[in-house]
Order: sequence, then structure tokens, then C-alpha cells
Amino acid sequence: MADDAVNTPSTAAPLTVAVIGSGPAGFYTAGALLEQSDVAVRVDLYERLATPWGLVRAGVAPDHPKIKAVASVYAVTAADERFRFFGNVEVGRHVSREELVERYDAVVYTVGAQGERRLGIPGEDLPGSVPAVDVVGWYNGHPDFADRAPELSGRRAVVIGAGNVALDVARILCSPVERLAATDIADHALDVLRASTLEEVVVVGRRGPAQAAFTTAELRELPEFTGSAVDVDPAEVEVQPGEEKLSRLILRNLAILRGYAAAGQTASATPVAAGRRRMALRFLRSPVEIRGEGRVAEVVFARNRLEVDAEGWVSAVDTGEREVVAADLVVRAVGYKGLPLVGLPFDERRGIIPNDAGRVAGADREYVAGWIKRGPTGIIGTNRKCAVETVATLLADVGEGRLARHPGAGGVDPVGEAESWLRERQPDLVTEAGWRLIDAAERASGEPVGRPRVKLTTLDALVDTALNRTLTV
Repeated sequence: MADDAVNTPSTAAPLTVAVIGSGPAGFYTAGALLEQSDVAVRVDLYERLATPWGLVRAGVAPDHPKIKAVASVYAVTAADERFRFFGNVEVGRHVSREELVERYDAVVYTVGAQGERRLGIPGEDLPGSVPAVDVVGWYNGHPDFADRAPELSGRRAVVIGAGNVALDVARILCSPVERLAATDIADHALDVLRASTLEEVVVVGRRGPAQAAFTTAELRELPEFTGSAVDVDPAEVEVQPGEEKLSRLILRNLAILRGYAAAGQTASATPVAAGRRRMALRFLRSPVEIRGEGRVAEVVFARNRLEVDAEGWVSAVDTGEREVVAADLVVRAVGYKGLPLVGLPFDERRGIIPNDAGRVAGADREYVAGWIKRGPTGIIGTNRKCAVETVATLLADVGEGRLARHPGAGGVDPVGEAESWLRERQPDLVTEAGWRLIDAAERASGEPVGRPRVKLTTLDALVDTALNRTLTV
């Protein structure tokens, strides 16, 4: 009886939860845990990078500051005394998954989808064919991608994909540098874009315009943001299969695309003036080969037609016709994909950790939220609902006794035991205080030139700033 008492944590001890990944799903998970009042809780948020916010910092396009403003919600969560941020800590390198499970009552993985979906066609890996994840990380100043500048010395770039990421990449490549210079885009990206000789960026989708995953705002803003008309083929935006049943959102998108097409029919055919770049949107084409002698030179597309099955699903069917498009750069923007975590089950086809409402299949104390839970779908706000569901599952497991509290977890105290343990593994640990120093330094650098911030884009610079030591040259 005495031994049992020693090994059983006090029910008064707070529930300790480690959240792995500090993007939107991670912060929404932490927020949902801290907002509930049924169970006392402490949350430690672990992040591989030295900075929090995930895609809000390194994925949202720099010319979309309103979307980035959601970070103010995360700042409220971070200010809670029951919350701690541990940055520059990589699970599997500095600490193991098993150690986290031993030390916390529960571990929630919110690591997103860090890989890219492949086209699976010949020539995909030719120089000049790059994944959108590299380009997005490069212009957003992600330390892992700072040196992955695309080659912009040609005339035409082809972006393969029909979602907002494809539009983001195309818009950044087309936008006047003067406009981008007022954003938090990485300085190294500004330098490359300033020297760009691109005249045209063509965005190509496999199915029709009604199946494109563009948001209306992204589509509508293109002429304003790029300073150029948008080229749309009128034939490709004519009446769509099942148009009478389409949602209002899709109908609004079609109206915008048809407006672009109509404007193009009356526009001058004069070539784009030097220094200006136009965007073209093309549909009903699937890439079948990327060709070039040592470097990308052209893309071969299959021309498609649409077929609608009995359940209303619209498929692209190869007509057998081929189209060859000259290209100096190809950006593959066909989606992100989750990567497996050592020791956890993984669905290779869907790129997710199998789970039941957030509870990892076949695991105790381990949960998932965000893209690694459901796949790379939805907008930033979608992660809130996803996180709330996972937290509800976790708390239900606590209430029903499925998640048994254990001595190791109860031993993570609020006075810094975990921080001391982590500093032994990672001397360059970045805490919330360190992130605040980074944030202040970046904002201070941006203020004199009218920018929201000038990002630090190397790990050395970020860590040196966080630890308030002389910057590494």
C-alpha cells in the first residue's frame, strides 16, 4: 500500500502535456488545453526551429499581413503562466519520443506536413524543377531554405498546381519588387527577385476552374498585387459540368476568372514591357514529362477533358492530345505531405498518423492534431477545430481513466526541472524570453524602413539573438 502511494502522482498535480510543433495546430492545441477549466494543466510547446508560429511565419506569403495577424492570438496563449516554449529542440535528436512519453502525461504531435507530394513523371528532378515548399521557405526566410533560391534568369516560369500555394508562388514571382520591399519578405529573396528576368508565370491545373482550390480573395487580388492583367483562356472558363449545383464560393471564383478572360480579349497583344511580368492561368492539363538537356527547357502536358461520375465527382481524363510549353523554371505546387515519426504508425498513402479523433492508433498517451492528423487541407483557422477535437479526446481519456497519470509525468514541476533537463541536451535552448528578443530585434530592424520586420534567416543569427550574445559572423 505504501509503495502504491509513492508511485501514484497526486490528483492535485496538474496534467502535463507536451505539444510537439509550434505552428497553428500546436498553438490552438495549447490554447484549447489552457482555456478549459475541468482539469488543471501545464503545457510545454516544443519546436525544432528557434522561432514559433510555423506556417504563419514561414508559409503565409509576405504580402498577406492580415493572415499573419493571427499570431496575436498565439501570443496570448504564450503569455499564460502555465505555458512554456522550448525552441531549437528537435525530437529524435536532442530528446527522444520515448523520453517525452515518460516525462509527460500526454504528448500531442502537431508537426504538420513537411514533405512534398511528387509528380512522379520523367524529368521531375532536372535542375530548374523545384518544389514549392523550397520556394515558399526561401522567400519567407525559413533557415532550412535560405540557400535555395530559384533560378530566375529565364523568361517563363511554370507553376504546376491549382491551389493557393501555387497562386502565392506565382504572385510573388510576378509582383513589383517595390511592393514586396514593404513586407517581411526575406532580404535575400528581394535581391534575387530584383534581378529576375522573368516575363511570364503560367499556373497550370489538372482539372477545370471549378475544381481549383483557390480562395476568392487570393484570386481577386492578382491584378492589384502584380500590377498586371491575368491571362485566362475564355474557352476554359465556359459553362462547367454541373454548374447549377456549384457552391457560391466556386461561382464567385468562376465570375472572377471569366472577368479576366473577357478583359484579355480586348487587351493589347503588345509584349509585356521590360521589368513587368504577367500571369497566365491554364486548366485541363496534366504534366507528363519535364524535358531539357541538363536543365529544364520545356514541360509536356496532356490535355484533359472532364468526366462526372454518378456521385458527382469530377475527374480529369487524358484526351491523348499533347502540348509542349517552353519553361525556364518549373515549380511543383501539387501539395504537401506528412512525414513519418519514428515509433509511431504512419499511413504512407495519406501522409498522416492514423488516429481516432486525435488519439494515435495503438499508442498510449500520444495524440495528433493539424495536418499530420488529417492531411494538408483547410486554412489556418481549420486547425482550431481540429485541435479542439483532439483536446476533447485527450480530456475524455483522462476522465474515463484511459490516460492514466504516472509518476514520471507528475514529476515535471513548474519551477524549471524540464528546462534544466533540456539545457543539458541542447545548450542553445530558446525559451519564450529568447523568442521575444528575436521578435524585438526583427521589428526594430524593420521600423526605420517601414517594414513590419526584417527577418533573421540563419540559425546562428536567431540563436545568438535569443541568447543575447554577440552575433556569429
